[in-house]
Amino acid sequence: MLWRLIKALFFLAVLGGLGLIAYAYVGPFFFPADFAAPQSEVTIPVTLTGQ
Repeated sequence: MLWRLIKALFFLAVLGGLGLIAYAYVGPFFFPADFAAPQSEVTIPVTLTGQ
């Protein structure tokens, strides 16, 4: 009984991993806005102090 539960959890983990890999490869074709980088320039002044 416990062995069947472990096998089922392992199968679900493998299936979930394959789903994430498929989403990473196919996702940009169906959801391009979710994978796009931000299109705004960020400028932050930095003060460096020497010793």
